[in-house]
Amino acid sequence: MTEQKPISVPAAAGAGRPSRAEAEEAVRVLLRWAGDDPAREGLVDTPSRVARAYEEFFSGYHEDPEEILRRTFAETDGYDEMVLLRDIRLESHCEHHVVPIIGKAHVAYMPDKRVVGISKLARVVEIYSRRLQIQEKLTAQIANAIQDVLHPRGVAVVIEAAHQCMTTRGIRKPGVTMVTSRMLGTFRSDPSTRREFMALIGNPSSSLSNI
Repeated sequence: MTEQKPISVPAAAGAGRPSRAEAEEAVRVLLRWAGDDPAREGLVDTPSRVARAYEEFFSGYHEDPEEILRRTFAETDGYDEMVLLRDIRLESHCEHHVVPIIGKAHVAYMPDKRVVGISKLARVVEIYSRRLQIQEKLTAQIANAIQDVLHPRGVAVVIEAAHQCMTTRGIRKPGVTMVTSRMLGTFRSDPSTRREFMALIGNPSSSLSNI
């Protein structure tokens, strides 16, 4: 009986993660599949560039948004009204076609004793955005993380974005905006709080005109 040799597995950059060389080779395969020559002058460095771009686009996989939110402070002089950060630019990628989702997020919460720095809210949006996403899940993740860590009286998240998987391919309908929302706590149970939030962020469909 012939002795079987162990299968050689390429070294990974992390647990189950392909190496940079494997990632670059995958780009070369796609370039050949698209019909071009990855060895020609204009494309010879493209695999490296794409790998570096992916490190930036998907850096959110290596950050913990809940850890960001745990850095709170209590010196608020009893402030307990809405905290709103609106028009947070959002750049993500559709998990179905790996093409950009570009838009804005509006994030609000009703503090209960403790507040978090406003930059942390923007960081949470950025971390979850820098992963392969669908907008519905992204909206829920942002709201749930704030609720789970800060335990505020309520959280509201509205995202309005254009999806290039719809505007540049397939049905090809430019100018279409998708709006999703997640209301928790008092934003869900109290219509007046919800109306105040919606009034403060204005008409969602009109705020993408500057993107």
